[in-house]
Amino acid sequence: MASRQTFKVVFDSNAFFVPIQFKIDIFEELEKMSTAKFEGILISPVLREIERLATEGSPKMRKNAAYALNLAAKCKVVHVEETASAVDEIIVEVARKWKCPVFTNDGHLRKRLRDINVPVIYVRQKSHLEIDGRLQPCLNL
Repeated sequence: MASRQTFKVVFDSNAFFVPIQFKIDIFEELEKMSTAKFEGILISPVLREIERLATEGSPKMRKNAAYALNLAAKCKVVHVEETASAVDEIIVEVARKWKCPVFTNDGHLRKRLRDINVPVIYVRQKSHLEIDGRLQPCLNL
């Protein structure tokens, strides 16, 4: 029996807040989206963004960010060179280079990714995840 191929998905920080906001189990939903296994990829600037929210945000944001960090721990952290660019710029560059789908609910980022033919996973109708584009294997990270 052949093993299933593994698809990598790059996570934006807002993806980790989906379970809190919409009561959706993001990992279970991602598993259902494809016959392939998936591996969550957390790039280092996104991790730092969530860590900053966990220490500097409002009390409610700190609590939510702490929960998001627990979810983020299920992903593989990939260190990427940080430039002066915003985190969204880094996500676009990583997705373009690796040809990996990105999980984000940021409308502006979604449009930018789709403009460069990167598949985007997002919350649809506040109830489930949907993909805009076709899942395909990423280049090796």
